[in-house]
Amino acid sequence: MVDIVLVTGDAYIDHPSFGTAVIGRTLEAAGYRVAIIPQPNWRDDLRDFRKFGRPRLFFGVTSGAMDSMVNHYTAARRLRHDDAYTPGGQAGFRPDRATYVYARILKQLYPDTPVILAGIEASMRRLAHYDYWDDRLFPSILIDTPADLLNYGMGEKTTLKIAKLLSEGKGIEACYSLPQVAYKIENSKLKIENSIELHSFEECLKSKRAEAENYHIIDLESNKIEAATLIQQHGDRYVVVNPPEPPMATDEIDASFDLPYTRLPHPKYKKRGPIPAFEMIRWSVNTHRGCFGGCSFCTISAHQGKQIASRSEASILREVDAITADPDFHGVLTDLGGPSANMWRMKGRNPELCRKCSRYSCSMPTMCKNLDSDHKPMMELMRKVAAHPKVNHLYVGSGIRCDLFTEDNGGWQYFRQVVINHTSGRLKVAPEHTSDHVLALMRKPSFGLFRETKRRFDEICRQAGLRYQLIPYFISSHPGCRLEDMAQLALDMKQMGYRLEQIQDFTPTPMTIATEMYYTGIDPTTLKPVYVATTPADKADQRRMFFFYKPELRADIAASLRRNGLSAYATKLFGNNQLQQRSFKKR
Repeated sequence: MVDIVLVTGDAYIDHPSFGTAVIGRTLEAAGYRVAIIPQPNWRDDLRDFRKFGRPRLFFGVTSGAMDSMVNHYTAARRLRHDDAYTPGGQAGFRPDRATYVYARILKQLYPDTPVILAGIEASMRRLAHYDYWDDRLFPSILIDTPADLLNYGMGEKTTLKIAKLLSEGKGIEACYSLPQVAYKIENSKLKIENSIELHSFEECLKSKRAEAENYHIIDLESNKIEAATLIQQHGDRYVVVNPPEPPMATDEIDASFDLPYTRLPHPKYKKRGPIPAFEMIRWSVNTHRGCFGGCSFCTISAHQGKQIASRSEASILREVDAITADPDFHGVLTDLGGPSANMWRMKGRNPELCRKCSRYSCSMPTMCKNLDSDHKPMMELMRKVAAHPKVNHLYVGSGIRCDLFTEDNGGWQYFRQVVINHTSGRLKVAPEHTSDHVLALMRKPSFGLFRETKRRFDEICRQAGLRYQLIPYFISSHPGCRLEDMAQLALDMKQMGYRLEQIQDFTPTPMTIATEMYYTGIDPTTLKPVYVATTPADKADQRRMFFFYKPELRADIAASLRRNGLSAYATKLFGNNQLQQRSFKKR
């Protein structure tokens, strides 16, 4: 009999970038017998779910490294035809809402065995949340499934504690006192100190303001090292979310990355083709977890935490040795970074101030005076990795936070080093928009920072004799963004000589502030109303503005601008003569 069975919506890749492998290896290292069921067939007689029988301790369930609904559908709710976490990129190997489906099947087959949810899909649905794909408010995933417990965030430490308690013969209720878990409980049993009770699910169904007020609290608590327990009533039950574990210390995160991964997909996939997600990260090195950027459309801080958990230089260099020893390695490391490339080893100078802090970001709206944002250690690390005898090229593929750059902290020197030595010719950065009022709602710096970044980039390239490109990434239809803002973005890009490639239409995903703005029409931070483009036509009009340079879209763009009283932008973008010629041809 195995001790624990992990069920995942992804193909199995034994690599530290994939959560199921991390949890499996962590449990194995602690002496537990672990079995993994990747991408089980949920349509047949459910034989995949029976492969290992009943585990001694529990089933662990995840949809995989990506939310299954984001994995399946575009921002326009159209079905995707590929899946980056499946061999050959084939779609159709996991259900919609995979965590829900797997949990229900396991409880149907093994009603007396604990089922514990984990992963991004479960973590971001731990409380009542807006679901974009059904366009309605959903209860906590614990209410919608028969699962016994939810282990949110990066769960190695909590998973080990759960396994220890259950292996000692204690019931699932013994796990309710653990950090970083969520559970459901009957009203009569509710006695919890240092807790905040949110508006109930039923209240939020009736009032979008109540939902917005909830997410202001959720946002504040997710940014704290010492957070309160959150409680939310759902009918005659309560969902309780305990505070997270403290940020991982360097030796703890090193131990996780130093486990004996094969660093390869399971051999059974060889005939089915490569797994795109693995191919993308195969020759990359992750230096840290967490992000203190605080972007309102991002879930990283809610899942990995705001505090940065950094690996040691020795652990990183050991991984470089492991990668370069692979016979398929041909000398190119594709990335050295994390959720943000340049946050490695950044932390508060005075830890006690950090323990009391509830800011959503250490860099926005201004740089925290307590933040040690020194880029010199990262620069030295890049030099050491690039000097490895088997590394011909080291590139930085992770997003770079330019709002961390100052003259004093080595940020602009770091930028110069990246541009000259660690760029393949196209460096991507994410200003996200050009409108300052939209950027404020995104919790991003003013577009002036991108202009300054581009000025410095061009100067570096001129001095070094390089013909490189700085590629900006933008989002349309973000809450607060009107067609006028997108027209100005198009005009700014035309004036700067850009034809945009890296673009995205805003997709609301559970547990982000931007998603709550989209659903409620209210900024949870200020409780002020926010304009939101929600109709397919409005969203299409905004997205079309990215492609102002395409002749075949000129008439449609001009028509939408005129309909919205923005004819002046059409003239600035296309000129009167070209518009009149186009109009004449259509007649």
